Order: sequence, then C-alpha cells, then structure tokens
Amino acid sequence: IVGLPQAMALLLVPSLVTNVQQALTGGQFRPLIRRLGPLLLITIPCIWLGVWILSVSDPAGLARLLGLVVTAYGVSGLAGLALKAPARIEPWASPLIGAANGLLTGLTGSFVVPGVAWLQALGLDRIGLVQAMGMLFSVSTLALAVAMGSRSLLPAELGLVSALAVVPAVGGMALGTRLRRHLPERHFRRVFFGALVLLGVRLMLSSPPPRQAAGAVRSGTIPRSRLSDGRFATPAPERRSHPASDPRCADN
Repeated sequence: IVGLPQAMALLLVPSLVTNVQQALTGGQFRPLIRRLGPLLLITIPCIWLGVWILSVSDPAGLARLLGLVVTAYGVSGLAGLALKAPARIEPWASPLIGAANGLLTGLTGSFVVPGVAWLQALGLDRIGLVQAMGMLFSVSTLALAVAMGSRSLLPAELGLVSALAVVPAVGGMALGTRLRRHLPERHFRRVFFGALVLLGVRLMLSSPPPRQAAGAVRSGTIPRSRLSDGRFATPAPERRSHPASDPRCADN
C-alpha cells in the first residue's frame, strides 16, 4: 500500500499516454482549444498551488478528500445530473472552474471534479466531450508531473514503475472500449459510477485519522521532517537525566 503522493506519481505516465491519445482524436482540437483556452491556462498555476499544499500537509486528510471527490462524482453520475451552462456565463465561469479543478488536481491527483461536469454542461457533442476531457487531463497530467518534481515528490524509481504501467493502462483502455461497445450505455454507466462510489467510500473509511502528535507538530511545539513516503516523522522527546545520576553533581 502506498501513500497518496506515491499513488499520484505512479499514475502520471500511463495517464499522460492515454490522455494525449484521447486529446488528439476527434477532429475538433482547434475549436476546442480556442474555447477552453482560459480554463486550461488557469489550471496550471492552481495545480502548482495544490501540490505545494500537498507537500506540507497530512496525506491521510487529503486521501479522505480524494474519497469525498470521487464519491461525489460517482453519485452525480448515478443520479444522472445534467447541468446546462448558459453561454453568457462561460467567459467568467470557465476560468473559475479551471482554478477549482487545478487545485483539487494538485491536492488529490483527481482530474474530474468539477471539470468534467462543466464540460458536460457546455453542451458538447459526445465526440467533442471525450476530446475535451482528453485535453484537460493531458494539460493537468503534465502540470502535475512538473509540479511534483519541483517539490521532490517524484523520485526516479517511481517514474520507472509509472512508465512500466503504460502497457496495462493501454490494454485496459482497449478492453474498456470493447466492453463499452457490447454493454448498453445505461448498464455501463451504472457499473462505472457505482464502482467509483465504492472506491470513494473506501478511501474515506480506510484513511487513518491524523495522530495526536500531528496536532502538536502543526502547532509548532514539535519539530518534524518529511519521510520519503510522504509521512511526517516526529523525533522522540529529549530524555532528561535525574540530578542524582548526573556526574557533574557528584562533587556538590
């Protein structure tokens, strides 16, 4: 079992490969990049901000946040929520959605909330929606990789394992595409979003609560250092010798 930062690092290379392929497929790249440019641009600095918060925060709390985000997305999918964004609000709402999506991406590694719901609300056709999601995910993955590297959250050994994960990721993508062709859309959505709800709930319940020492650390009473797996190490309290056992007191 790995921590949240390590899991985010492991998914970077396979996510980039599959998402770039998705972003370049559909024939609507130019009109989509003009329309989604503000959203994509604001996502990048907000991902950096999220990764900075990740590097100085308790990973267990952020894992529960990821579980909450995934659960909310799964429940909205099962409920069939379909939002519609009026054209008049898109110029100012799209950058706000990009900022929120980027911050959550940097904190949790999840690209979907609220970005995917917003893309659906724009009324894109099915092919355009899939390509737009690929563009958002590709930009987010690249920014996340650079930001994590700048904060020393992307060690070389994890990068190698992430590269090796490309093969099963591409295979899983092909299998999912074939399964979607033979499974009715309604059933596919139930299985997909139901699995997301179960995963999100598991993340929220399985993440251990922060230890009591963590509160003292954050209050500044105990110094701390970050381990390679993202956890914080708190040094043992200093042992004080009794005056009677101190050699300096023998002559007194």
